[in-house]
Amino acid sequence: MARTLKVFLPILFIVLAIGGSFVMVQSRPAAMQKPVSLPALLVAVNTAARIPVTFMVRSQGSVSPRTETTLMSEVSGQIIDVSSAFVSGGFFKRGDILVRIDPRNYQSAVKRAKAGVAKAQTQVATESALSGYAYEDWQRLREFDQVTREASSLALRKPQLQAALAELESKEADLEMAQEDLNRTVIRAPYNGMVREKIADVGQFVNISGQLARTFAVDRAEVRLPLAQQDLQFLDITSLAAGARLPVTLTADIGGQTFTWSAQIVRSEGVFDATSRMLYVVAQIEDPYDLEGTGREPLRMGTFVTAEISGNAGGQLFAIPRHALSRGKTLWLVDDQLRIQPSDVHIVRMDEKFAYVDKGLEEGDRYAITPIDRPLPGMKVRFGESSRQLPDL
Repeated sequence: MARTLKVFLPILFIVLAIGGSFVMVQSRPAAMQKPVSLPALLVAVNTAARIPVTFMVRSQGSVSPRTETTLMSEVSGQIIDVSSAFVSGGFFKRGDILVRIDPRNYQSAVKRAKAGVAKAQTQVATESALSGYAYEDWQRLREFDQVTREASSLALRKPQLQAALAELESKEADLEMAQEDLNRTVIRAPYNGMVREKIADVGQFVNISGQLARTFAVDRAEVRLPLAQQDLQFLDITSLAAGARLPVTLTADIGGQTFTWSAQIVRSEGVFDATSRMLYVVAQIEDPYDLEGTGREPLRMGTFVTAEISGNAGGQLFAIPRHALSRGKTLWLVDDQLRIQPSDVHIVRMDEKFAYVDKGLEEGDRYAITPIDRPLPGMKVRFGESSRQLPDL
């Protein structure tokens, strides 16, 4: 009996403990449940308002001369003098003497040509006198023999006179050529410009067509600007053929400062580049080196610039910051209950900062400009003051 109690007594305690635990669990009071409210997301909003938009097309390119020349010698000889402006980076004006070549050989040629002209003039005078004497002799013979026929040209020495006149004309041409060669020993600037590279200097012997320097004109500069096909719809390129001009603003960073220059699109190159599929237009800048002294920063050749071309008017559009769009076209509107709702908008054009919208939005609508991570329709938001951002038009 005692042995049986030793076996069943622990089992009884275990059963009673389990039963008591079950009773306690069943009799405990129910836990209070409180509804969990999701926190409202803090966002910045804008109020939709239409504004007049003029589209700007952006491009970039390098400044290059409108006219560039390789100066060559038209005569041969030794360079005896050069201008102080005949250095790389030197400015010169049209008509300035840049280089002088030894003229002595050409001065001698002019003297010989003048002597030839004088000799030919003497021959013409002699033949003219002889022709006159021959005519007088013929007149006397005609009266003596009662001859009725006309005198021959040979009898009147007309061929000899014509030959002398032709020789005079040839000698005058030789003199003119010799004088031109002498004039070419002085090389003058063909335009207002700058020396890009000096090739020859004092003491150097140059032959005909020998290179002296590379120069370019400084009255105007040009920038070739590539345009993508999709940007052409915002520019009136066809009006360039009729003489119209498109305003351009050029920008460049020089020495840590940003400078701007005004320019104009003057022509289109008229063909698409076979490799890049770009159409190039040409912008011109007047007086790029500011030789007139207006005080603006010189626009040096080779400067890399960014261009903003004034394009067509787009009408009244909404300018939406690009970062406010989800998936490229969805805008999250904020309703009166401060809940967000998606709206797919129609984008007319998009630039680096803004998307220009004409549909999918109404005047006065509020929309979130803060990017929302995994937004859901009806999500509660809160915001402070509106942050209105407008493009620079």
